[in-house]
Amino acid sequence: MQIHYTGYESGDPRVKPAAGYGVDRPAELADEMDVLIVGAGPAATVVAAQLSRFPSINTYVIEQRPGRLEVGQADGIQARSMETFQTFGFAGEIVDEAYRNVETCFWKPDPADPTRIVRASRAPDDATGVSEFPHIYVNQSRVLDYFFRDAARAPGRVVPNYGIEFLDCTIHPGQDHPVEARVRYTVGPREGEVRSIRAKYLVGGDGARSRVRRSLGRRLRGQAALHAWGVMDVLLNTDFPDIQIKCLIQSHDAGSIITIPREGGYLVRFYVDLGDVDEAAVAGSVRATPVEDIIARANRILSPYVLDVKHVTWWSVYEVAHRIADGFDDVPEEEAGSRHPHAFIMGDACHTHSAKAGQGMNVSIQDGFNLGWKLAAVLEQRSPESLLSTYAAERMVIAQNLIDFDKEWSDMLARSAGGLGDPDEVERYYLATIEFPAGFMTQYEPSMITASDKHQSLAPGFPLGKRFKSAEAIRRADNRWRHIGHLHEADGRWRVYVFADSQAPTVSGSPVADFARWWDADAASPQVRFTPPDLDPDAVFDTKVIYQQDYTEIEPVNVPNAFKPVKGPYLLVDLNQIFSAGHGRDIFRDREVSREGAVVVVRPDQYVAGIFPLTAHDEIAAFFAGHLLEPTSPAGGR
Repeated sequence: MQIHYTGYESGDPRVKPAAGYGVDRPAELADEMDVLIVGAGPAATVVAAQLSRFPSINTYVIEQRPGRLEVGQADGIQARSMETFQTFGFAGEIVDEAYRNVETCFWKPDPADPTRIVRASRAPDDATGVSEFPHIYVNQSRVLDYFFRDAARAPGRVVPNYGIEFLDCTIHPGQDHPVEARVRYTVGPREGEVRSIRAKYLVGGDGARSRVRRSLGRRLRGQAALHAWGVMDVLLNTDFPDIQIKCLIQSHDAGSIITIPREGGYLVRFYVDLGDVDEAAVAGSVRATPVEDIIARANRILSPYVLDVKHVTWWSVYEVAHRIADGFDDVPEEEAGSRHPHAFIMGDACHTHSAKAGQGMNVSIQDGFNLGWKLAAVLEQRSPESLLSTYAAERMVIAQNLIDFDKEWSDMLARSAGGLGDPDEVERYYLATIEFPAGFMTQYEPSMITASDKHQSLAPGFPLGKRFKSAEAIRRADNRWRHIGHLHEADGRWRVYVFADSQAPTVSGSPVADFARWWDADAASPQVRFTPPDLDPDAVFDTKVIYQQDYTEIEPVNVPNAFKPVKGPYLLVDLNQIFSAGHGRDIFRDREVSREGAVVVVRPDQYVAGIFPLTAHDEIAAFFAGHLLEPTSPAGGR
């Protein structure tokens, strides 16, 4: 955390001064706004937290619930979500209160007596080191709390307006505030009152029964698997030895259970297989299954062990369905390319699937992260409106990949051990696909914000279109090793990681020295061209240099000025952007970066956007010119 460069701050540095629309923000919903966010689920809260960091954007969140979510819903937090939490500054806090998953136990019928289950094997949660972040479990309500706390602390001071229900909307293309939405108050002195509001953009994160989706004329397409599961969070006593360990349990013929230990050391979530159902049951009786029946089924599956349930804090029954919306924004297919979107749907509003892979909340968070920075860039006139079309183009592919994966996984879990051709099939599939549920198989195709992979050989460890996999380097300012990816903040800036060639910083005319001179001063440089002249030089691009030499051989005074931005009213030189090898840490080795050097460009949502040679000045300039706008006035406009 870098603070004090504008003057000494004695308060909590996580609470930023209110600015723009955050100053004396009215509690009442405005008549006109830049962005209306419908719903207060994971995707919506990410967008709210992101936009609150841009106080020039007038953002409101409405949620029909009377208050915050308290119980139930999702609980699994995958490593990719943890990386996202790090950009918002609360990854460490949420880990401290969560259950940390380190191992999964697989239970199967005892070959000697199939009526009994036995532990067949154990698997570490991340044996291959796919991420330095842990896999945790914590109630969805706490995730929402952290994001909304961040939004309330940010300059925009965005807070949810509870007790307001979205009814419908009409889009008027070409108008300044083209979204006309009708809302109704559901609690308080205005209960039942209906009013209309106008917005430039509408974001629908209002769940599987999304009214925003219906208003846009979008439909969920797909099918139900006609298989039901009961889910319950319980406090209990049991002789089952792995009750505080994640387990995949398969009985011979009574069904399956997934156990998820929860935060706090006592609470456990059970996903209990209730078997196949017909279409009539899906629509009616299966959803009325009493919790006592779920507990009884769980005891049959767990035989010879016994669950003595003392308290049920939350439970539900659901049928597996795999559905995806036929569009993620308001632009009809026949008008794609001819007009830009003004309304979007995210999360369960546009993709539904089973809970077995732990993907619902995690994929929704990435929906929100993908859209939030794009809205900010367009509304602040840093990027053209065409940028917003990349949201649907990118996230629809990811949603379909998720549904394809979940179909196979949920079908496998729905089969009893006796119905599997190979008793080890579930365990093998779980281990072989571990990178997918961790959130690391997302790979965006080339577009205006993701370059081609023609220079991929310069850095094979940073695949184009995939998330930037952090690695450790020594920060020369304080000689501490840091994960350079952990310094990425959700501030809308592009990251430019300059991996230096093998020559020392004192060598003039080297590829990295030439790049630094061009980046810092040439009129064609993206930093010069797209950074407003009255802002700090790192306002749009966060540029870091990583040298191959040991940190003891690098003196900051010899490093080019491009990597030492002068900031704030006191014109302080920032030395925190210089990194090197040392103490056994070598990011060039760990991420297979060419010793000839490379420039790795990373999007604001942490995905690798481009890899270029140090000498590819024109190519780098052309890439950024494809999606950034030059400032036409000082910081107030473009």
